[in-house]
Amino acid sequence: MQINAKNKSLFIIPASALIVVLLLASVMQAYFDWSQRTAWIGAAIAALPLPFLLLRMQLSPVERTSENLPSLLMLAGTGFVIAVWQHLVEQQSDWVPTAVAGLAALIFLLYVFWYSRFGRLASRHLSVGGVLPDFELRDSAGELFNSDSLAGAPAVVMFYRGNWCPFCVAQIAEIVDRYKDLEALGVNIVMISSQSDINSQNLARKFDVPITFLVDKDNQLAERLDIAANNVVPIGLLGDYVADAAMPTLIVANASGTIVFSDQTDNYRVRPEPDVFLAILRRTGAKSK
Repeated sequence: MQINAKNKSLFIIPASALIVVLLLASVMQAYFDWSQRTAWIGAAIAALPLPFLLLRMQLSPVERTSENLPSLLMLAGTGFVIAVWQHLVEQQSDWVPTAVAGLAALIFLLYVFWYSRFGRLASRHLSVGGVLPDFELRDSAGELFNSDSLAGAPAVVMFYRGNWCPFCVAQIAEIVDRYKDLEALGVNIVMISSQSDINSQNLARKFDVPITFLVDKDNQLAERLDIAANNVVPIGLLGDYVADAAMPTLIVANASGTIVFSDQTDNYRVRPEPDVFLAILRRTGAKSK
């Protein structure tokens, strides 16, 4: 199943810019317009969740979030109710701050329930109990890598969207932090993305551990495995990245090549913790090198 995410690629950067403008404008109006101060404070609160989440991702790695971000949804809803209350109940404000609060809350709802989800169906090629599919790709240095080299040892194979995705990079960093645990179990770690050799090389240099970074040129392997997402890269980043990518997917195979764990998330913010598949690897008898 291929997912066409063109509308999503057009959404996130303009929506983020717009909601920051709404937040700043609401704060300024709350300071200068005392007659409607409460309503503008409500609008500012309604606009706060998405900028807060984006800033948090910039300041520190965020590997995952909850599926529906209930605390932030409640914050946006509270701001909207405050604005509506002063406008309709107290009748002390006009429709503008209420409209701003409603627009801000709508943008965040779209982010949580539409932008973050893709209507993905699990690929039958990567089902638990199946065999890890054969593939041949070039690594970030241009050398040919064949999946046959994984035979005889357990493997963690992760498809990530690219360096532009902060959740993907944070998830890779989290796996790197657990490298010693994975090494003790004899696990090979393979990261696959359709991004360019240069971007993959930059990421490989960032993590100084023996992880194999592979380039899925033109997203061909992702398409063969039914985990491709077309036009998923935000439109403003297309100068540095190709438009298509794989959906975030993490597969764990044992030493015989049988898939023992398969995470095919439909929500790019929801990712498995390493402890989950480490426990499965230990239980399925992965052996030290």
